[in-house]
Amino acid sequence: MQNNNTARMERDLSFSQEDFHRFARLSGDHNPIHVDPDYAAGTRFGATVSHGMLLFSAVRGLIHEFFPGARLEVQDLKFPAPAYADEPLTVVLETRGRPVDGIVHLTTDVLKEDNSRCLQGTCRLKLDQEMAP
Repeated sequence: MQNNNTARMERDLSFSQEDFHRFARLSGDHNPIHVDPDYAAGTRFGATVSHGMLLFSAVRGLIHEFFPGARLEVQDLKFPAPAYADEPLTVVLETRGRPVDGIVHLTTDVLKEDNSRCLQGTCRLKLDQEMAP
């Protein structure tokens, strides 16, 4: 959906428990809340939950798809709700106004099926010279 001042970009996805394990190996973050189902079952979450930065990696991938070559200058992220293994999620980017001097402001969300947010944030991008209006 798009109008003169905003554009919305979306991608559906889910992460498996194996994705959590791979991200732990890559990042070094082996917190048992992410990688140990037995441990996580005894927590307030009741199951393993995604690494927050794994969620942001999906956001970053969508940014790259729609704004190739753009430089991420600033990000502000919150993780208000857990994302579980194999849970359907939607990554959403929305522009906030038109680019000014090659700068794009985005709102970023990763939503669960009930529209609660696993990731909520904002980003500021500097567009590649070829993309800048």
